[in-house]
Amino acid sequence: MVRYSLHQRTGDPGCFIPHMEQQHWPKGQEPNRTSGDAAYGSEENYAYLEANQMQNYLKYNTFYQETHPPRKPERVQKASFMSENFPYDPERDIFICPAHRSLTYRETRSYRTENGYRSDRCYYECDHCSACPLKPQCTKAKGNRRIQVSFKLREYRRQAKENLLSEQGIALRQQCCIEPESTFGDVEHNMGFRRFHLRDLEKTETEWSLVCIAHNLRKLAAI
Repeated sequence: MVRYSLHQRTGDPGCFIPHMEQQHWPKGQEPNRTSGDAAYGSEENYAYLEANQMQNYLKYNTFYQETHPPRKPERVQKASFMSENFPYDPERDIFICPAHRSLTYRETRSYRTENGYRSDRCYYECDHCSACPLKPQCTKAKGNRRIQVSFKLREYRRQAKENLLSEQGIALRQQCCIEPESTFGDVEHNMGFRRFHLRDLEKTETEWSLVCIAHNLRKLAAI
């Protein structure tokens, strides 16, 4: 284990940037690429990588579904109703639903994350869903089908997918499954550390640092 950080947050996406900011890399040894689980593939984190000139190898929540298309007919049909799979016509600025109806632009809303990052979401809505025979499969809303889209996030995901499917990306994904997961498994099962015994962020950081030192010493002793 090389570096760690603890956070008082329930969600993973907002922990990525604070974790990276807490690390102190020797000059000339700053990382130029980062990989991680799909939980970290948010627009905010992708923008951080871009701003820091780091290559984008973070998974996103639909990466597995996109690279492993469903084979069963019912799953293929269900996937066709996901907004991510709606074809987009940039010239007309519309999305096309499985019933070949147009979802047109309605409005743009801005959101801010816990870290203060601003994201713009564009909303598109279909005009005539009431008589559509596919509506029960498409939406549970009483009105028309409505989707929200971040074009910036769609571009970041395209870059991430291209990188993750490259030879380097495949190697990083294989490495990610081995290095962090095996460490947590060793600490939890072999060392028996399954919960913190102290309270307060500063105290738990000290406790976790001792666990990390013990883990590293065990590895060194086994060499």
